[in-house]
Amino acid sequence: MEKTFEYRYFSLPPQDIAYLRFILESYDGLCFMRTLDNRSGVLEVAWPASQRADAQQLLAALEKEIALHQIPAPETIPPL
Repeated sequence: MEKTFEYRYFSLPPQDIAYLRFILESYDGLCFMRTLDNRSGVLEVAWPASQRADAQQLLAALEKEIALHQIPAPETIPPL
């Protein structure tokens, strides 16, 4: 069975969370983000498997623009 969404986890300075959300939302449906820990800036970013290339390209560009860093999945992830 094919996964519907792919998930990656990132950290960035908390003051940049709103900016990242704004950018991702401007790509209407490409990526979805949720904040797992707003104090430490830990985020979950998901995208449809069919959008993998575009999502990864956008995130790679954002890693060069802001202090966005991919991290391993947290041990505990809150349910949706």
